[in-house]
Amino acid sequence: MKDVQRALPTRRVGPSLPLLVVRRAVFEAKTVVAKYPGVALPIARRRHGIPVGDDTELVIEAFPRSGMTFAVVAVEITQTRQVQVACHVHAPAQVIEAARRCIPALVLVREPESTIISFVIRHPHLSMRQALRGYVRFYAPLLRYRDDFVVSSFEDVTTDFGLVVRQVNERFGSTFDRFRHTPENVERCFARISGDYRERAGTGAEFERIVARPSDERERIKQALRERFRDPRLTRGRRRAQSVYAAIAGRGA
Repeated sequence: MKDVQRALPTRRVGPSLPLLVVRRAVFEAKTVVAKYPGVALPIARRRHGIPVGDDTELVIEAFPRSGMTFAVVAVEITQTRQVQVACHVHAPAQVIEAARRCIPALVLVREPESTIISFVIRHPHLSMRQALRGYVRFYAPLLRYRDDFVVSSFEDVTTDFGLVVRQVNERFGSTFDRFRHTPENVERCFARISGDYRERAGTGAEFERIVARPSDERERIKQALRERFRDPRLTRGRRRAQSVYAAIAGRGA
């Protein structure tokens, strides 16, 4: 966490050591149970995200910082009717339950380095080693369900989300309205995302650190953390994350 704090534009006071230990332990526990729908989804209903339910028409899930907020907003502003989207649980259980219920599901994936660095910036109490474990724990359980959902890369989501929606429709026979990936529509998405995050963090450095849209300030922080991500002591974790990324994205090893 000190690495992130040194990279931030203003001084930040981190949690006390006991609280830090607890928060890291909670993260570890969450990522371990996250593949079990019977455990993870009831927890999510009490704490965060929109879990799969009887009215769900579409599931959009990913490890955090993989473009999910943009995808969800893009779907919501495009539809001519209200579509029930389950999202932001950040647990493989959400996708597994969608597969069991035969609900259209979209899983987003981003290459590990950018994802992990962005995630640690968002959650500076976690180490990169923990974040790498969390990444693997999210995607690895989904490999056996790979034929039950559509996978889209972060790049496709952020450059041609209309194509992604078309792939979902073709795979599941659904009729979701396609997003027109114009500068105007992208800006509409970013404006809504910024508004939502300002309610959580206000403005300034904290806002730029967490907001789920491009940020020049966050890019500066990322550059300062790349050396830490590439630490030789994390080689094994990086290799595992890269392997699961290749498998889920269908890009080969």
